[in-house]
Amino acid sequence: MSGAPIGLDMTIVDEAVRRRAVAHLAARGIALPTLGELADPTRLPEDLGGRIAATDPDAPEALNLFRVHWYNDGRGGRSEIPAHLVLTEELTGVAAPIVIALGERFPMIGAHKVLAAYACLVPRLVTGRFDPQTQRAVWPSTGNYCRGGVAISRILGCRGVAVLPEGMSAERFRWLEDWVEESADVVRTPGSESNVKEIYDACAQLGRDPSNVILNQFSEFANHLAHYAVTGRALERVFDAVARTRPGLRAAAFVSATGSAGTIGAGDYLKERLGSSTAAVEALECPTMLYNGFGEHSIQGIGDKHLPLIHNITNNDHVVAVSDRSTDSLNVLFNSECGRRWLERERGLSAELTASLASLGLSSSCNVLACIKLARHLDLGRGDALLTVATDGAAMYGSELEKTLARDFGGTFDDGAAAAVWAEHLEEVDDDHLLDLGPRERERVFNLGYFTWVEQQGVELGDFEARRGQGFWRALHGSMGALDEKIEAFNAETGTR
Repeated sequence: MSGAPIGLDMTIVDEAVRRRAVAHLAARGIALPTLGELADPTRLPEDLGGRIAATDPDAPEALNLFRVHWYNDGRGGRSEIPAHLVLTEELTGVAAPIVIALGERFPMIGAHKVLAAYACLVPRLVTGRFDPQTQRAVWPSTGNYCRGGVAISRILGCRGVAVLPEGMSAERFRWLEDWVEESADVVRTPGSESNVKEIYDACAQLGRDPSNVILNQFSEFANHLAHYAVTGRALERVFDAVARTRPGLRAAAFVSATGSAGTIGAGDYLKERLGSSTAAVEALECPTMLYNGFGEHSIQGIGDKHLPLIHNITNNDHVVAVSDRSTDSLNVLFNSECGRRWLERERGLSAELTASLASLGLSSSCNVLACIKLARHLDLGRGDALLTVATDGAAMYGSELEKTLARDFGGTFDDGAAAAVWAEHLEEVDDDHLLDLGPRERERVFNLGYFTWVEQQGVELGDFEARRGQGFWRALHGSMGALDEKIEAFNAETGTR
């Protein structure tokens, strides 16, 4: 990390590398969308619409870059409002509606992490920091970001390397095996979700080879910027649509598991636009922000004890911890035939809604549980909406569901088990393991990142400290225009737009 730019440096560093990148994409007819276009796809040229609609959203096709947004309708077209669910008291046990934007509608990987991957690579591409002809893009992740990176790499005609823990879901590895160029492009590190340090160590070794470019989502500020600008705006559109059917509805809070802390950047946007607070979520088994603790958890996709460099923690208002035992149990309740039938019969949910629960992966259920805890803590009512995201859907966790069935339910899930899960993990959820962040607590949590980024990863202390004030983040948010200008200039040189 030493010497790496902190923030988003749009200076062109190597004209020769940039020229090769221009030639590479020109030869393949690849155009790049701007972040502004992904935030508002109606800005895309009309002539692209039909061509995009005719493209398989699950294929490594260049036009799928223009689907890396929240407005996919799941049928190949584009919707006016991002796909979302509204969970009400019948399921959650709290009066405040929980509004969830659905990441599974993103192309190729069925998760919004493909947006983060594109956002992290494109600034390097247009400033001469990445040569797609000679360099490999290395994507450290606990699952979805590396899949997004491999998809973007394949579209761009370059090598993508996925680095992820060996204990992640079987579905992730099956997907990667189908998409990577060579089997060696999937690097399995020891452990599971809670072993991010081992991922960093593997990347440090790969980074000694100058042909490898490490795109660390935990420290790439374009990850934060994309979610601020693209995800934040999408959630605002979703909230406005829901509020039209519920006059007087207030956006009370945005709730997000931290993971790489990219997605929680949307909370900055929503706080500015809607006045909502922001709640950061972590695993109770690894309560770093909450208790300065450590440990191991299995909520795939929400990170561990290393606080990301791109987390604007001094703008967060709450920290909430959720147990992996709860998310595992809800995975079975939401995605088993017995569980859905019980929810329809005993809780009055429609068959349409219970089918839609398949849009919630493990980290998504974690976000829902954190919303419930916060709603109870703040005594929110029907006029207070909680906004969150579902990074991916249940399709990534079928193997994990089977493990939970065998371990916790003796291989059988019946009506009694469904009632017990709902009672324990939804109805009886309280506001324990939740902290309101005042100035002193924000400073404490911010300081925890020192050990990873300054001592381990070599970030200069002054650069680390610069992130403490909101002026740094306002400047970062203002840099989107400069990035989009660079993308437009790059496209003009390739002749693809």
